[in-house]
Amino acid sequence: MKEQFFKYIQELQDTITSTLEKVDGKATFKEDNWQRAEGGGGRTRVIENGAVFEKGGVNISKVFGELPEALRKQFGVKEGNFFACGLSLVLHPTNPFIPTVHANWRYFEMYDSTGNIVTQWFGGGQDLTPYYLFDEDAIHFHQTCKNACDKHHPEFYPKFKKACDEYFWNTHRNEARGIGGLFFDYLKENEEFAIEDRYNFVTQVGDSFLESYVPIVQKRKEIPFTKKHKDWQEIRRGRYVEFNLVHDRGTLFGLKTNGRIESILMSLPPTVQWVYNNEPSKNSEEAKLLEVLSTPKSWLSSLGES
Repeated sequence: MKEQFFKYIQELQDTITSTLEKVDGKATFKEDNWQRAEGGGGRTRVIENGAVFEKGGVNISKVFGELPEALRKQFGVKEGNFFACGLSLVLHPTNPFIPTVHANWRYFEMYDSTGNIVTQWFGGGQDLTPYYLFDEDAIHFHQTCKNACDKHHPEFYPKFKKACDEYFWNTHRNEARGIGGLFFDYLKENEEFAIEDRYNFVTQVGDSFLESYVPIVQKRKEIPFTKKHKDWQEIRRGRYVEFNLVHDRGTLFGLKTNGRIESILMSLPPTVQWVYNNEPSKNSEEAKLLEVLSTPKSWLSSLGES
């Protein structure tokens, strides 16, 4: 399974980066291959200063070896080896009317002293962080997520949508990071689903990513914007940074497993503002966004979302 999934994310990285280069039309991805001293490595691809994307990364990694102390404590074991691989991406567009997007799909195995698998699971998801809210964009993103989920189980979309709303929550701000999407973790084999079923579901979601995001980019990339719009984008990017550095499990996992710091922190936007006690004008588009972020919304309430 680990080789099967790693082959998949290698091919998915190629598909996503080649498509995004065409969408941008100016910049291309710079590739770095890196090695982890304890075992494994990765292939980082970053795009910067493009016509559409101010900064973005689409990274794959495969790491293995002895469980670091922090993970031994987390899993409640005294010793053990692990394998983890995944694809993680973040795209920060230049135009404030295009949302930032994040996605990742990953696989984990842990072994006993004789090398037998003692646990294995998939995780991942995708979520959207707009700076100016277009309801039709949110509906398109969520509908694409639901379509992928519905091919595998009718309860997946409402369950993983709710998990996303709960996970991408800046508790110290009491607001959502964005308008959500899907989040799932520890998808293991059980009586209902074989590990191959989990693989088929996660790859279905991964294959749906470009369909969920690229049409939004194409629709919004030519909208004129002012410095006021850009300032608001950079203020909201600050909240994105806060979440990634304070709460995000992926960031913390990378740091605890001695991952490559440049790849871990490539998710951070290039320009950010922290303005003291910033509050948008009443009834403004900026205030409308904050209102939606204060309480998770059912974007597809008539289509089976709980």
